[in-house]
Amino acid sequence: MSAELSAFFRPHFHRQIDSTNSEARRLAATDAAEGALVVAEEQTAGRGSRGRSWSSPAGNLYLSLLLRPDCAPAAAGQLSFVAALALADAVEAWLPQGPRPRLKWPNDVLVDGRKLAGILLESAMHAGRVDWVAVGIGVNLASHPEGATWPATSLAALGARIEPAAALATLARALEARYRQWRAEGFAPIRADWLARTLGQGETVTVALGREQVTGRFDDVDGEGALVLALPDGRRRRIASGDVFFARAA
Repeated sequence: MSAELSAFFRPHFHRQIDSTNSEARRLAATDAAEGALVVAEEQTAGRGSRGRSWSSPAGNLYLSLLLRPDCAPAAAGQLSFVAALALADAVEAWLPQGPRPRLKWPNDVLVDGRKLAGILLESAMHAGRVDWVAVGIGVNLASHPEGATWPATSLAALGARIEPAAALATLARALEARYRQWRAEGFAPIRADWLARTLGQGETVTVALGREQVTGRFDDVDGEGALVLALPDGRRRRIASGDVFFARAA
């Protein structure tokens, strides 16, 4: 695979690899510079959030971008929103006449209510600061899994045929632009753009937190990226991580 990329990126292309995020972690351990970009045609051990496997057949796009933001640990999770917005920007370029992408907290990109892409962030700290962040992204270009926890779709199923190299070029430009925006302007404009594209704000949702489930109205996303629920008893609850399910989908 080859694609025209800006000087920000240092690409590492693989026909097959265990996981692009695992390779990004290995590169980070060798002091690889920010912008290292691992791209694979197939993954044999692709990973999604919460330890789930990520189906990774050939024809889709799998990548991990190594970043060194030198930020406080609480800010690292904001890069999930940066990546989600970049994906939404790319989807709008891939589907100029199609349905609009919507963003599901904290890290899914949906089209017509079905999952088109997912994001996995992994990071390491040093001396109380974020040393590196691996932003893993999987986009269903040619195919999508059946029977997933959340219904999935692909660009092909939506009527768009995009080759991985072309998709990579578009997404890389969007990632760089959104990352530079975050570095220059902070989280506020990212949060505002994300909320403008989010799914379910103002609706009743249930958040799975391991063995606990919390139901309330999706009220907001706070300045650190946490979900804020308005509970039936009038309290507001801040949730840093979890799986969101919509009452209307149930």
